[in-house]
Amino acid sequence: MQLIHADPVRSVGGPRRRAGVVLIALAGLGALAGTARADSILFIGNSFTYGALASVQTFRPDTVTDLRGTGIGGVPALFKAFTQEAGLNYDVFLETEPGSNLDYHYNNQLGLIDRSWDKVVMHGQSNLDFAAPNDPTKISTYTGLLGAVFQNKNPNVDISLTATWSRADLTYQTPSPWLGQPITQMGEDVHAGYLVAAADNPTIVDRVNPVGLAWNRAFTAGVADTNPYDGISPGQINLWASDSYHASNLGYYLHALTVFGMVTGVDPRTLGGQESAALELGFSAAETYALQSIAYETIAAVPEPGTWLMGGLGALLIGWRVRREPGVAAAQPVLA
Repeated sequence: MQLIHADPVRSVGGPRRRAGVVLIALAGLGALAGTARADSILFIGNSFTYGALASVQTFRPDTVTDLRGTGIGGVPALFKAFTQEAGLNYDVFLETEPGSNLDYHYNNQLGLIDRSWDKVVMHGQSNLDFAAPNDPTKISTYTGLLGAVFQNKNPNVDISLTATWSRADLTYQTPSPWLGQPITQMGEDVHAGYLVAAADNPTIVDRVNPVGLAWNRAFTAGVADTNPYDGISPGQINLWASDSYHASNLGYYLHALTVFGMVTGVDPRTLGGQESAALELGFSAAETYALQSIAYETIAAVPEPGTWLMGGLGALLIGWRVRREPGVAAAQPVLA
């Protein structure tokens, strides 16, 4: 198998985690995909997984298996499209519920998801916990419970947590711990919360998928506009949907690219500006390749596990806990 000599994709996790995943080239994989056993992957989440308020929600639903039977394509279908173009063989499943945290899936849908999976990707509510904004306790607890269920069926299951993005509504308009903060702050805090869940479950979590950090990189690189309430600057894109909370098609595309690169080890840039899902969704080649590059750069910047566990993670989490404002209540969101 031909390999690309580039910065490796790195993971965050405990002692059984990979120190680095080499970026896999497309060459030669297509011939192998037809004969190799398909890897099963389950996506667990809410409206941030299924693509609420964007046409991504109904994107190629026939290419994935929605365990709830609601006909959703969403981010899992984008992931499936990328793997097909990369010559990889994945059977993609999803189990989603609007507004849900991980406790919902454990307490209500275990009959659907308690089976042997090769990979599981999951995330909770957009502010970590609607009842306790910026508190990862519930996500951490149910990461452990769900992880134990999956490992009981397959001890080698690869489990990752997806840290989602900053919400413009909670940054610019709605009372929350992030009101008045830089737009990047919520994404950083949510990512730190998922790192807490990973550190609390070191034998379960293989990595944290830095979707929120990819959004932040798009902001700082000038690819995406930072404030949809004052209009979208010329030459920039809007990663949010009309509610400035959920993602636009472009935002979900960046979500899927980041998860794709983290889970498969394939450099998202190899998909190219003419990637089929992007064309179907109406993106320009420049927009497509810019988002692929943002995803690659974010993944390549993720530190090695030892860096986080030997001081870096501790310093990050101390700063995160200092910034938390537990007395500020967030408005109840509608979906994620």
